[in-house]
Amino acid sequence: MKKILTLIISLSLVAVAAGCGTKAAGDSKGAAAPVKTKDTITIAWYPNESGAELKDAREELGKAIAAATGKKVEHKTTTDYIIAIEAIASGGADLAYMGPQGYVEANAKNNKVQPLVVPSGESGTLEDAVYYSWLGVRKGDEAAYKNGNGFAIDKIAGKKFSFVSNSSTSGFKVPSAGIVNYFSKQDQYKKLTVDDLLQGGKDKFFSEVLFGGTHQGAAVNLLTGKADVAAFCDTCVANYVEVSSGTANTPGAVYKVKQGAAEPFNTQVGKEFSLISVTPVLNSPLAININTVSAEDVKKLKDALTSDAVTKNPKIFLPKDSKDAGVFKQKSGKEKFLPVDDAFFGPVRMLSNN
Repeated sequence: MKKILTLIISLSLVAVAAGCGTKAAGDSKGAAAPVKTKDTITIAWYPNESGAELKDAREELGKAIAAATGKKVEHKTTTDYIIAIEAIASGGADLAYMGPQGYVEANAKNNKVQPLVVPSGESGTLEDAVYYSWLGVRKGDEAAYKNGNGFAIDKIAGKKFSFVSNSSTSGFKVPSAGIVNYFSKQDQYKKLTVDDLLQGGKDKFFSEVLFGGTHQGAAVNLLTGKADVAAFCDTCVANYVEVSSGTANTPGAVYKVKQGAAEPFNTQVGKEFSLISVTPVLNSPLAININTVSAEDVKKLKDALTSDAVTKNPKIFLPKDSKDAGVFKQKSGKEKFLPVDDAFFGPVRMLSNN
């Protein structure tokens, strides 16, 4: 685990301030309020996972949760990251599948929000439990970003740029930190801050800044020409695109929108984009509000989600060759849910504090 966390921090180009600690799981400012008995568990979903094409995948996970607890399960789909973050923090939702940055924000609002499980890496462990933050450009534009045998981001200055949401880890937090760290070493941009990337204009770093609202939205902003460069992640667009050339999750790889891709990619079939930057990011947790779910049910949920029954359920962890849309996909056949505590997300919290 130490190795991959070091890799994430270094590749994110983030200078982590010394002394930024992490909170232990279950850390609180006072005694927990009694958990009221309830017959329904509500799961909040980010906009990325709220589409109609993922309904079956959401409901299959809900069935496993219902079977484990004996309670009804309701799905709260959202149109904005903040809605899901507020829902889990306020107790309007009991569970939420959210990015690391969103989890850190929810935990800061209410430290009774804790990570329950995360999907493992291809090894079946936490050592490679990562997904990837991409910077992409339209196919044909990538030559401008070539640097010897690789790529560099120097030419993104002055471009139209699309992020996802400022609560997105891989669609804002990681790429913005990387951009600032890279350019602030140059005299022209030595005072550049993340806040300077939020708006575009003649006197700004970017000529125009857009927020796609979802990773899919940011990618479509790129493909439609609204943005010259866009930040989004591999997992959130995996249901819609496929590698056209090159090696997956490697700068220079070209991806193409699949035939039959669902909205919002249905009007972009066949269009291609190329990666100019790829950075690993800690996998997203299924977070739980321990003030709204009893300790008994927390244990039941953890046991159920890490069980062979869930791991081998092809509707929860889609097989590698599956053509269906899903939230969690097998690449090696070893992927599964693993329990984690708050400290796992320490690097993301450090990133937020810088």
